[in-house]
Amino acid sequence: MSLKDRITEDMKSAMRAKEADRLSTIRMLLAAIKQKEVDERIVADDAQVVALVDKLIKQRKDSVAAYQQAARADLADKESAEILVLQAYLPERLTAEEIAAEVGSIVAELGAAGPGDMGKVMGAVKARLAGKADMGLVSAAVKAALSK
Repeated sequence: MSLKDRITEDMKSAMRAKEADRLSTIRMLLAAIKQKEVDERIVADDAQVVALVDKLIKQRKDSVAAYQQAARADLADKESAEILVLQAYLPERLTAEEIAAEVGSIVAELGAAGPGDMGKVMGAVKARLAGKADMGLVSAAVKAALSK
């Protein structure tokens, strides 16, 4: 079963269970997937869906920070609840140590040295770790590996 099919099934089960908040978040995710498919004239595969979920989670985290800064705990809580629902569709994340090990091996493969090679390394790392790791942690690991 593809990830998109699983999301659709989860939407149906949320409807049956009358879970309004979960249902609205899943519908928002399906709408974003459909929008991407229509805009790019493609059928989204699991990797693209994971990338989209990652993007939506990042947007929600930014919103939570803005709402907390504006002392709007009610809106921050709503966004946090959406993050929890969306995280269920992400694959198991790598730990910081696993990310550092992967980045180290990629830097060695490419023969990269110094901050000037950051773009080349990030391109290779994104291709290998897309959806498996938080790209903020990956970027920090690449900077650390290239500064040695």
